[in-house]
Amino acid sequence: MILYTIMPEQLVYPADYSQCESQKVVNIHGVELMVSEEEHGCYSIVRVLSTNPFHYLEYEPGQKITF
Repeated sequence: MILYTIMPEQLVYPADYSQCESQKVVNIHGVELMVSEEEHGCYSIVRVLSTNPFHYLEYEPGQKITF
């Protein structure tokens, strides 16, 4: 579907910032991860913020970690 409009994309498709509030960036063993708190002290990885492919072998989105 193509939507022809003069409105900016941010007004047509507003971002849901409620999910972003519960996420934070942490550094674990030199690897920056974006995590979301699941339970007290237990976090779920949302994104791996690294360009090193070997970091993706150790950490992956959806994985549960504690720190």
